[in-house]
Amino acid sequence: MVSEGRIEQWVSEAEAGYDVETLKRRGRGRPGRAAEASQVVAVRLTADELAAIDAVAEREQVSRSEAIRRALAEFAA
Repeated sequence: MVSEGRIEQWVSEAEAGYDVETLKRRGRGRPGRAAEASQVVAVRLTADELAAIDAVAEREQVSRSEAIRRALAEFAA
């Protein structure tokens, strides 16, 4: 729930105006992983395959995506 005080603060900020250049400099979205743009690839996996990936991710203390990237890197090596 947003308080009336917070709404009034937002209204005051908007009425005072925003520095457009500052807003443009702010990063938007997820940061890139490398110098070049990354690509999202959809892959269908069975429940057993996902469970195996999740087990590795938990054991290695990494995200599911990182576990998949590591497996692909090892496969491609």
